[in-house]
Amino acid sequence: MLRNSFVIAKGVGPQREASLWRNGVRTWDDFLDERSLKGISAERKKKLDSEIGRARDSLEGGDASYFSRHLASRHRWRCLKDFERSVCYLDIETTGLSLLSPITVVGIHDGKRMHTLVRGIDLTGSNLRAMLSSVSMIVTYNGSGFDLPVIEQQFPGSVPEVPHVDLRYPLRRIGFTGGLKSIEREMGVERDRRVEYMTGEDAVYLWRLWERQGRRNALDLLIEYNAEDCKNLKPLAARAYEVMKRSTFDAIVGPLKD
Repeated sequence: MLRNSFVIAKGVGPQREASLWRNGVRTWDDFLDERSLKGISAERKKKLDSEIGRARDSLEGGDASYFSRHLASRHRWRCLKDFERSVCYLDIETTGLSLLSPITVVGIHDGKRMHTLVRGIDLTGSNLRAMLSSVSMIVTYNGSGFDLPVIEQQFPGSVPEVPHVDLRYPLRRIGFTGGLKSIEREMGVERDRRVEYMTGEDAVYLWRLWERQGRRNALDLLIEYNAEDCKNLKPLAARAYEVMKRSTFDAIVGPLKD
């Protein structure tokens, strides 16, 4: 989908992009192969060629930061397939809702395995930076309003400049609203029964049991709860991508191979 995206170029909006698709210009290569295009002056075409060429080179070179800088946040869901091999599904637990509320657990799922950092054990800025240094994309739920700002507040410089997809917004655009767990149930995504009905308040309580009483079983349950939050982002992201693609690109040109 990213190679079908012309909104990457300055001044190209969804309507112009849709017009290009309707007229058979469906990929960056299609655009660059055309010597001229109706409604686009020769000077403008030259500038767009340069921008689209840089986007193509950045994608082929694995430079995810380019798309963080040049693709508006509402369109970054389009990156999900292109960077899925180095994506990070991230969720944090804290003691409260303030940016200053201490982070207790950071969970990172790479699509196959869970990685967990715990306050007082191995949660440090250097460990977090090392863990995130190789990711090309970050996926969260409500992470733009909470998780990432909290991490940046408490561990400055830990979050790399890569595309971030906050699933709250694409899911809302396809009709799913509310909290993460209610959306999971609505979409048929299951959790382990041990943490199925846990809430953020339960997570704080479990941390207090570990912090104050050394209850290892409480910490283990908190880590499991956080892991479910991270792992379940993957099927939600896949669903959001497919539905958004069908309602934008496929709705105009029909389903094609990415």
